[in-house]
Amino acid sequence: MSERAMQEPTVMVLTALADEPRHGYAIAQEVKAITGGRVVLRTGALYGALDRLLADGLIAIDREEVVDGRARRIFALSAAGRERLEVEADRLAETAREARRRLSATRPSTSAP
Repeated sequence: MSERAMQEPTVMVLTALADEPRHGYAIAQEVKAITGGRVVLRTGALYGALDRLLADGLIAIDREEVVDGRARRIFALSAAGRERLEVEADRLAETAREARRRLSATRPSTSAP
């Protein structure tokens, strides 16, 4: 049985970490940029997702820094997270291919209902 498909915000968090480690705010900003502003992660949702991804071993804490007296965690994609993101990217690409195939196989009706 295949793994359950991830929700889009989770895929976007993994995608934001695919090229370099980032702290929470930078992840949220990267997700917003990747999606053209369509996905905006609220703080609670972001850190809930990060906690789940850490527990699942899909991300890891790369390092911690102190900025203006506050601790900042920098998250990185783990090897397992990279593999899972590849699976999700393949699944999404296959879905898009099938949608395109079906769209090209039919023509819109020119008659009104």
